Amino acid sequence: MSRSETVWIVDDDRSIRWVLEKALQQEGMTTQSFDSADGVMSRLVRQQPDVIISDIRMPGASGLDLLARIREQHPRLPVIIMTAHSDLDSAVASYQGGAFEYLPKPFDVDEAVSLVKRANQHAQEQQGMAVAPTLTRTPEIIGEAPAMQEVFRAIGRLSHSNITVLINGESGTGKELVAHALHRHSPRAAQPFIALNMAAIPKDLMESELFGHEKGAFTGAANLRRGRFEQADGGTLFLDEIGDMPADTQTRLLRVLADGEFYRVGGHTPVKVDVRIIAATHQNLETLVHAGKFREDLFHRLNVIRIHIPRMSDRREDIPTLAKHFLARAAQELSVEPKLLKSETEEYLKNLPWPGNVRQLENTCRWITVMASGREVHISDLPPELLNLPQDSAPVTNWEQALRQWADQALARGQSSLLDSAVPSFERIMIETALKHTAGRRRDAAVLLGWGRNTLTRKIKELGMKVDGGDEDDSDEG
Repeated sequence: MSRSETVWIVDDDRSIRWVLEKALQQEGMTTQSFDSADGVMSRLVRQQPDVIISDIRMPGASGLDLLARIREQHPRLPVIIMTAHSDLDSAVASYQGGAFEYLPKPFDVDEAVSLVKRANQHAQEQQGMAVAPTLTRTPEIIGEAPAMQEVFRAIGRLSHSNITVLINGESGTGKELVAHALHRHSPRAAQPFIALNMAAIPKDLMESELFGHEKGAFTGAANLRRGRFEQADGGTLFLDEIGDMPADTQTRLLRVLADGEFYRVGGHTPVKVDVRIIAATHQNLETLVHAGKFREDLFHRLNVIRIHIPRMSDRREDIPTLAKHFLARAAQELSVEPKLLKSETEEYLKNLPWPGNVRQLENTCRWITVMASGREVHISDLPPELLNLPQDSAPVTNWEQALRQWADQALARGQSSLLDSAVPSFERIMIETALKHTAGRRRDAAVLLGWGRNTLTRKIKELGMKVDGGDEDDSDEG
């Protein structure tokens, strides 16, 4: 770099400003900090930095207000928007407002520095963009996990585009919600959004559903029927489970994507349409292509932009927030007070495997709303099928909480005399762990446990433990 880049940092949090200042200065950049957007706006009249990194929510003018002013007066100045509110609206509003990048807090400092460098490098390529309109909220798409932030970023970046999108994700991850969001935050938002699940349509009705049919085209076709492509004209057609589309329908779809026109079943006049395609699948289309079950040319037509929706086990930190949302929605539907998860119940839910992903969690919250007896939800209040599931392995940071979960599950199964099994198990685990740390030396293990050596020897015999003799001949009573 021929000169030192100048970076302005805008945040009402002094600690954030300090961290960014130090990190950027270590990279040879010149920094100037502001605790409000108002100060930046007045300074921009006289001076312009290379990059601005700004918080989105501050007293007075917001980061989006600042972004709008900069886009109007300095359209090539890159702005990075930070926010602790990691939601879809923040991401989309940032990108629609022309932000170079969206950086959710807490962030990795190295990532922030890298973003600033990229922003400066591409400053000349930035184009002026319109101020973001008021956006419809999408409360169903919730997530602060890094994997969901990538989804938000993708929706934001595509908000000015009509480009074809392929959505990948396991069943129940929310692929249709993402398709709806892509449509709502696109130039076609005022036009129809039509969804069709390929797996739910009989093969012999597939083409009629997609392309419509003329009167008399086949037995029972008493009237002309417009298909989903015509219904979606000017808007978006969402083809869910595209991997289940029959081969002959794949061929027709490919022609429509190439030519923008098709024939109704039994028709002879071409029908022209302007439709954006969003496709989704839980299958691996590349595998289907290699197996000869999906056309390679159609795959490449659909795979222009791909968005991967993470499974529930890859975004565990979102489970409490999602559960709270689903419990509130279920309560509203049933006109009852929303249930409240106890902290140990939240932790228990976070560690379950969730093969059904978000859909399974939503159904669980409906069950809880109807079946849980009290307002506070204990582990024992969960559906029986969740109480016997193995929890995914995760770092144990609170043994008391884990013990409480075990006790809740045992009591929910009708078990009694818990201490008769819990205390010996507890002592056995402690003894085994201490001996492991001392390479089997009982004297040292006893010290770690706070016992005398003879006490340890007696406990080993009482518990029927088989351990190496170690320093068995030493004697000291504790």
